[in-house]
Amino acid sequence: MQPKLIIHGGAGSSLEEKGGLETVRKSLHRIVDELHNLLLGDTKAIDVVVRGCQLLEDDPIFNAGTGSVLQSDGQIRMSASLMDGLNHRFSGAINVSRIKNPIELAKALQTSPDRVLSDNGAAEFVRELQMPVYNPLTDKRLNEWLEDRKQDFSRKMANVVAESPGTGTIGVVVLDKEGRLAAGTSTGGKGFEKIGRVSDSAMPAGNYATGSAGVSCTGIGEDIIDECLAAKIVIRVTDGFSLKAAFERSFAEAHEHQRELGAIAIDANGIIAWGKTCDVILAAFHDGQKISDSLEAAKGTLIFTAE
Repeated sequence: MQPKLIIHGGAGSSLEEKGGLETVRKSLHRIVDELHNLLLGDTKAIDVVVRGCQLLEDDPIFNAGTGSVLQSDGQIRMSASLMDGLNHRFSGAINVSRIKNPIELAKALQTSPDRVLSDNGAAEFVRELQMPVYNPLTDKRLNEWLEDRKQDFSRKMANVVAESPGTGTIGVVVLDKEGRLAAGTSTGGKGFEKIGRVSDSAMPAGNYATGSAGVSCTGIGEDIIDECLAAKIVIRVTDGFSLKAAFERSFAEAHEHQRELGAIAIDANGIIAWGKTCDVILAAFHDGQKISDSLEAAKGTLIFTAE
């Protein structure tokens, strides 16, 4: 099996807020290249997914890990999930604080009898694992929050351009040499949300994989939850739809319901897909031959690679 991978750094927002087209492209392509080299070296799909999420979480231009947005009370609470398609095993952490890489907590939960933890339970598990305390706050995110507190809904001041509401996420989907699929998704949330709000990123709605396909979603979390998008696409493929047909039907439903969302995917045959109902999805992929991306695609695009 020729290994394949696709990653995303969010959807729905302009490239301007992340430093422009070339800044985003350089970051995404660098990460894709590193992950593809790991796959060529026989690293398992789930480990490549974790590494990819770590790299995206560590890049402050994306809303996950370092650079996460602040909630209404000025605190950062992050969520992440991981699904091993080989074992059909999902794990996730909801609203966890003061760690560098929430995806590492999701990975640790893969072998736990309680595989999705939130808030205080997640914090206690972080202490059990002796993960280092880390502050993911950046000046840019703090300034965004301060401007929101001033009721400045133009969200522009002192060269600060804020994340579009509710759309910041990162995700990775991988098919390795042995045909194993895995998917991971991580987010800092939608920004200024009510305390306790749960995003799609730590649910099967936003991140799902089986032996048939893997999907990671981005966009407005509530819209993704309402569509149960990741699980819907994967289950359709598992039930016999092609990945193309599963995407087309699922996105037609999302259009009908006026959702703002995007998704990336790979199936067991090595077909790569991505789609969006919003203006932009920040995705890049390696199809086994070269790196490509979605950064200049028109609104409403669906793309499928050849096997």
